[in-house]
Amino acid sequence: MVQPDQSSLRNQLLRALAPEDFALVGPYLEPVALPKGKVLIEPNQPIEYVYFAESGVASVVALNSDYRPVEIAIVGWEGLVGPSVILGVDRTPHQSFFQMEGEGYRIATSHLTQALEASRTLLDLLLRYIHVVTVQTAATAMSNGDSVLSERLARWLLMCHDRVEGNELALTHEFLSLMLAVRRPGVTEAIHLLEGTGMIRARRANITILDRERLEETAGDSYGVPEAEYERLIPNPEVSGGSHFRRGPREIE
Repeated sequence: MVQPDQSSLRNQLLRALAPEDFALVGPYLEPVALPKGKVLIEPNQPIEYVYFAESGVASVVALNSDYRPVEIAIVGWEGLVGPSVILGVDRTPHQSFFQMEGEGYRIATSHLTQALEASRTLLDLLLRYIHVVTVQTAATAMSNGDSVLSERLARWLLMCHDRVEGNELALTHEFLSLMLAVRRPGVTEAIHLLEGTGMIRARRANITILDRERLEETAGDSYGVPEAEYERLIPNPEVSGGSHFRRGPREIE
């Protein structure tokens, strides 16, 4: 297997690794297609691989007794899917799947575990990422309990926008209702509100971000804390614009 060139990778965690730590994992990274709907981790099943996305967006969802999913975290090129492995846990009650198609790399759990045992600096970096994931999950809980639906939707669209190229998000109203754990008419009403004020344009199975700055204003305090923690704790591998995310005023083409 040919080790990928670290400097050419888009995944920010892999880019942030010290060269000696990347040498521990690079030879075991397998390129993988990540189509929409692909399940990466099943609930309560052994985690065989950890995934590093180069593009696309994954959802981590909790499932109730009727297997209705409620999203608790999203992951793109800034992170990894399978954080339980970093903590020495071999399975999770949550499901992870790809909500927007992409591609990336996977590494067998056994190989990543060996690398973590061999390098304290690798473990420290990935543990800092796990902290960011817990902060994002807490922010989601706070948003669900304290924000009106239009604010929650604005936050979620911003988080997806952070993790894709361009301003097009391939999303349906039905999918949004599942991820936000609300009825579809409520999502439709919130979309119409954001669209009516010029923040987004909604078409069948597609949402275009038109005014990111106003979306951030609408999301308010529900967006930004996990992103700031990531910036604080994960080294910036010379990403475009000097930031991992798109926070702040930004011209939309």
